[in-house]
Amino acid sequence: MDKRFMIPEEKKIRVIIDTDAKNEVDDQFAIVQAALSDSFDIKGFIACHFGKEKSETSMQDSYDEIKKVLGLINKNDIKIYHGALDKLKDSITPEDSEGARLIIEEAMKDDDRPLYIAFLGAITDMASALLLKPEIAERNIHVIWIGGRDYPAGGWEYNLKNDVCAANIVFNSSVKLSQVPRNVYRMMPVSHTELLRRVYPCGEIGRYLCENVILFNNMDKKRPIEYRILGDSPAIGIMLYEDCGESIMVKAPSFNSDMTYNHNTNNREIRVYKNINSRFILEDLYAKLELISSFDNITK
Repeated sequence: MDKRFMIPEEKKIRVIIDTDAKNEVDDQFAIVQAALSDSFDIKGFIACHFGKEKSETSMQDSYDEIKKVLGLINKNDIKIYHGALDKLKDSITPEDSEGARLIIEEAMKDDDRPLYIAFLGAITDMASALLLKPEIAERNIHVIWIGGRDYPAGGWEYNLKNDVCAANIVFNSSVKLSQVPRNVYRMMPVSHTELLRRVYPCGEIGRYLCENVILFNNMDKKRPIEYRILGDSPAIGIMLYEDCGESIMVKAPSFNSDMTYNHNTNNREIRVYKNINSRFILEDLYAKLELISSFDNITK
């Protein structure tokens, strides 16, 4: 690339992405978009568990999927870390892991650039890091979580369900937090036809992303046949462009045992997104895939 278009190192944001990559088929799109974003100085991907219902080795499954996806875009130099094996046992005992230690290490560094930590599944590793090193909550970090049900009532939601205790630890802390609840992350639908037209032609990774979605949807008669919601991608869009959707500041709730919100707290304010600019996010993804595909063709 022409050096005139390269982003200066001091303008890049530090990024950690915690993802339950093998849970479904949307994390893969977020992984690719993040890894191809030149404004991100990625400090690592953390493999996140997604409970025991689908697999007894869900965290390792996520680790293997992250490694596969990064390999398909020749980003094998980006480090991958193991996260917690399962959800927290209680509100005082951390699930120590490579991922939690990475968060602590990066948070405590003397670096003027902010550290963004995006969670695309359960928020176990962030809660564990806070339990292991509470002072990181006052560092220059910004947590983005894809999870929680719609405001104001709340209720069952998959990422929350996989560790309610961890969500309470993070929401009750003082760490800077942005939340993308379910009604907002579901504003990211993309049709199979659009994927076949815009993603499938983009080399090996394009084929993998498309085939993964369509085969996954075809496996269960209850799943949609003509579209997929790329529900984890808003986290990447927000790191690229914080105003990638309308948001409000609200006093952070806590979570009841049934996953409804308890708004009767004295917590600090957090940012909650009300909608998301799906076209900004999708077009950015498509452009990045097209660029690496064209570069690959030139070098062959």
